[in-house]
Amino acid sequence: MVNTIDMQDMRHLNLFSKITQIGTRFCFTYNETIFFCVPKQLVSRAVGEDGKNVKRMSEIIRKKIKIIPQPRGIEHAREFIQIVVSPVTFKDLEIKDEEIILTAGSQSKAALLGRNKRRLLEMQKIVKGFFGKGFRII
Repeated sequence: MVNTIDMQDMRHLNLFSKITQIGTRFCFTYNETIFFCVPKQLVSRAVGEDGKNVKRMSEIIRKKIKIIPQPRGIEHAREFIQIVVSPVTFKDLEIKDEEIILTAGSQSKAALLGRNKRRLLEMQKIVKGFFGKGFRII
């Protein structure tokens, strides 16, 4: 799972647990959005009634917040990556021994890479932390 937690992530995790009353240690940033991973059965409780917890955290942090289900293994990598990169779509995801290869069209590939490969580097860090594999886009 995600290995290092810096001070900013620690602040986000503390705020998350105070507001939602749910403890988690999975927090990461992708495309200027802060993601919190909680067990699947706790997602609706973490979001709150009418999304009040997410709105409150978003107002405090002044960034977009998403609460997503925590992947339970490499077999859930496809759904996890699809949730993180949405609304961008991709054609196929192939899991090999040492890496995960994502196949995308030209428009989607540009959106997934980002300027100066910023989003690609963020996703490589996320995939390495959760699944222990490399990540490529073709």
